[in-house]
Amino acid sequence: MTAPSAALAPPHLPSLIQSVAARYAGASRFTRGYVGSKLRRDPSTAAILDLARAAGGFGTVVDLGCGRGQLALALLLGALATRVTGLDYDAAKVAEAEAAATGLPALFAAADLTEAEVPEGDTILIVDVLYQLPEAAQRRLLAAVAGAARRRVLIRAFDPDRGWRSRLAFAMERAGRALRGDVAAIRPLPLRDLAAPLEAAGFRTTVTPCWKGTPLPNVLLVAERGT
Repeated sequence: MTAPSAALAPPHLPSLIQSVAARYAGASRFTRGYVGSKLRRDPSTAAILDLARAAGGFGTVVDLGCGRGQLALALLLGALATRVTGLDYDAAKVAEAEAAATGLPALFAAADLTEAEVPEGDTILIVDVLYQLPEAAQRRLLAAVAGAARRRVLIRAFDPDRGWRSRLAFAMERAGRALRGDVAAIRPLPLRDLAAPLEAAGFRTTVTPCWKGTPLPNVLLVAERGT
């Protein structure tokens, strides 16, 4: 794995975020606030949109763990994807994504990523999902993604080897889960384990920090097929 230079934010990002947020006008007050805030404040938004722009678009996109679909819709409304398919275990969030995507070339469905079949696509996104799954499920999903992605895979991952950032994030996750009564442990795989099945399938991988403005150990792993 190698580390490329930092990406620049794509132009007109604020107006794109406004266009995406407007599609959630009929959603709950919480969702309306969440969508705009997530797109503005999460550094993965600018990083992923910029990579899409530099690539001339992501083609058909599969978003695993799509949540409410705001990132997928940003790609569509920014003319950075031709079609998106989003999968998420939370049926209520999927319904909000479907409503927001009315009239767009998008399909959202409720699915358990520990066992669901991964659709083929030019680009597959996995943002803040893997570390929440059991280790065996993470490895199964990575192997499936390596076979389903035609051009590239983007993973925003929790890096367990980032020193104080990782220690703080583990503590925050444990505290949050204790408050929710969630006894499941998080098991972020080392980055070499995330990259290995992709590299074995012929992808070249790069890793860059993706934590701007936060104390978290989030990184963006980009895997691209050689030309």
